[in-house]
Amino acid sequence: MKLAITLSTNNAETNWSAFRFANLVLSKGDTVSIFLVGEGVEYGQVNSSHFNIKEQVEKFLSSEKSQIIACGTCLALRKQVSSKECPEGGMEDWYRLVIESDKVLTF
Repeated sequence: MKLAITLSTNNAETNWSAFRFANLVLSKGDTVSIFLVGEGVEYGQVNSSHFNIKEQVEKFLSSEKSQIIACGTCLALRKQVSSKECPEGGMEDWYRLVIESDKVLTF
């Protein structure tokens, strides 16, 4: 299965849960792509003692079947630069993820 996840919040618990779920899906042998939009591009700036997002992201990115793409416009609005954890993409990438995926989830 190919799963696309749209992450549009900077809420620590929600982001942590989204990446935990993505890691579960990867553990089943499936492919997962995450598109960051709006506040979602800020996910890397939010961490807490209860919700270790960084740990989940590192685990996610260690898989060859995972991918993160961030909305370039959303990054620019927040004066953020593209990085391994938040690589710049665009609406065409989001569109491609949606049409090529078997399922799409939104957090």
